[in-house]
Amino acid sequence: MIHVGLTGWGDHDILYPPGTKQSEKLQAYSSHFPVVEVDTAFYAVQPAKNYHKWMRETPDRFSFIVKAYQGITGHERGEIPFESKNEMFSAYAESLKPLQEAGKLDMVLCQFPPWFECNKENVAYLRYVREKLAEFPCALEFRHQSWFSPEYKEKTLDFMIEEEWIHSICDEPQAGVGSVPTIMRPTHSNKTLIRLHGRNVEAWKKPVQGENWRNVRYLYDYSNQELEEWYKQLQPLEQETEHIYVIFNNNSGRHAAKNAKTFLNIADISYEGLAPRQISLFDDRET
Repeated sequence: MIHVGLTGWGDHDILYPPGTKQSEKLQAYSSHFPVVEVDTAFYAVQPAKNYHKWMRETPDRFSFIVKAYQGITGHERGEIPFESKNEMFSAYAESLKPLQEAGKLDMVLCQFPPWFECNKENVAYLRYVREKLAEFPCALEFRHQSWFSPEYKEKTLDFMIEEEWIHSICDEPQAGVGSVPTIMRPTHSNKTLIRLHGRNVEAWKKPVQGENWRNVRYLYDYSNQELEEWYKQLQPLEQETEHIYVIFNNNSGRHAAKNAKTFLNIADISYEGLAPRQISLFDDRET
C-alpha cells in the first residue's frame, strides 16, 4: 500500500480554507493525507503532550513519521542540552511513547548529515543508534555519497537489512558527495520510505550556509511526467515491501501539496477514514 504525505502541516496553505488558524491546520491536513512527517522533533525533543494533542486532532487511521532529534544524528555540533547521550536517547524515546502505544508511529526517520561519511567509526555509531532506538521502527537516510559508492553500496544495503533499518530512498539532485543516488532497493519487508526533495541541482551545488539555504535547496515543482515516472518506479517495490511511504519535501515554493495531490491522481489512490474535508483553496485549482 502507498501512503502519501508531506513534511509538516503548517505551510501548505493550498490545502486550507481561508481563515484557517494555525491550530486548526493539522486537522484540516488530515482530511487530505493519511500521514505526516514531524520535522519539529528534529529541532527539539517534543513533550509527550504535543503528541497527545496531535493524536486528538487527527482520525484513527492517521499516522506519523517522526524525525530523529538533531543531537542523535550529529547535526547539533555544539553541546546537546542533556547531561549525557543516554539521557538524550531516553528523553527522545519517552516522548514517542504516546504515538507508539496508540499504534500511530510509522517510523523514526534518522537522517544523517552530509559530513557523515562511510567509515568504521560511523558504522559503529549507526549500530549504537539502532540499539538505543530498538523499540521503534527506524528509517535511515544518508546525505554522503560514499555509502552508495561502488565499493560500499552492497555492503551498506546488507548492513541495513541486518540491522533492520528501513531504507529512506531519496529523489534529489546529483550534486557531488553531499547527495546520494536514488537506490530503489527496499531493506525492510514491511516498510520503505521515499522522500522527494526536488531536483534543483544548482541550489544543491552551492555551499550550505545561512538561514535561507533550505528555502533555496527545496525550491522545485515536479512535472506530471516526473511524477508519472515515480509512480512506475514504485510498482515493483510493492512486490517487495508491504507499506510504501511517499513524502514530498519540496515545499520552498509551496509545491509539495500540489505535487502530492497530482501524484494521488496519477496513481488513482484515495483513502478512507480521513477527517471530514471542508471546502479549500485547493478545490478550485488544477492539480
